[in-house]
Amino acid sequence: MIEIPRELAASQEKYNGEAGRAFIAALPDLTARFLDHWALTPDGPPLHGVSALVLPVRGRDGTPAVLKLQILDEESEGEPVALRCWDGDGAVRLLDHDEPTGTMLLERLDETRMLSHVADPRQAVVTIAGLLARLTSFPAPPGMRRLGDIAREMLEQTPRALARVPDPEARGLIADCAAAVREVADEPGDRLLHWDLHDENVLACDRAPWLAIDPKPLAGDPGFDLWPALAGRYDPDDVHWRFDAMTDVLALDRARAHAWTLGRLLQNALWDIEDARPLDPAPLDMARRLNKKPRSGTTRPGH
Repeated sequence: MIEIPRELAASQEKYNGEAGRAFIAALPDLTARFLDHWALTPDGPPLHGVSALVLPVRGRDGTPAVLKLQILDEESEGEPVALRCWDGDGAVRLLDHDEPTGTMLLERLDETRMLSHVADPRQAVVTIAGLLARLTSFPAPPGMRRLGDIAREMLEQTPRALARVPDPEARGLIADCAAAVREVADEPGDRLLHWDLHDENVLACDRAPWLAIDPKPLAGDPGFDLWPALAGRYDPDDVHWRFDAMTDVLALDRARAHAWTLGRLLQNALWDIEDARPLDPAPLDMARRLNKKPRSGTTRPGH
């Protein structure tokens, strides 16, 4: 019997309510089912993030792997599709997948060697940029959720959300973010994005120095993928350096990357407002700082 981490049960309760409680209640039987189905043997205590149980296992031939079980939603249902597209190029390799439950068998990376353990945040940012350059070189497959749809929904929500923001400076920054998105919304891009590539979603293994895990993929402009690395271990004085370094490595048009980065900040603000939480000051500060710097030219014309 697999013991379900209490922290995972608490996060499922918090974010998914009744569906989360049902998922946790079903996890022991679901885990046992797939251990049997794929002839796996547990090989260590279960790990977890906010939403998934990750169990180290070994296959019949002794190959190390991990079994990942999570609730299917609009973010997680695209994960195996993206991993299959990347096929290990810059990301963890998908070994098997059960579509009805979303359960995945993945190659095992080294959870003790995480990019967040690298002391120099700038080195981590450049590493993430290099991974994103590889991941976003792939066109998004048909059926992937699309940035264009997300952008339209955000722009529709913004007027109502702004009416709920009492602080005039915050209201102005959010309006500026929406205006930037409006300028690029008609060209949302078609690359395969990770969406959540921060330094805790990058692990080492024997076959590659660093690989991405846990994508929440969508089809869109790579500029929408910069924010997690800009925000990780947030340093206000380093925002411009990080933005320039990442757009250089990914060869992005900086004006478009700026607009789509503001789109991520808009997305965060709209979530805070919808959930009646205080606005996170860090994204607002990032928007303020990015808006103070000229954004001319492209790093590689025609990209």
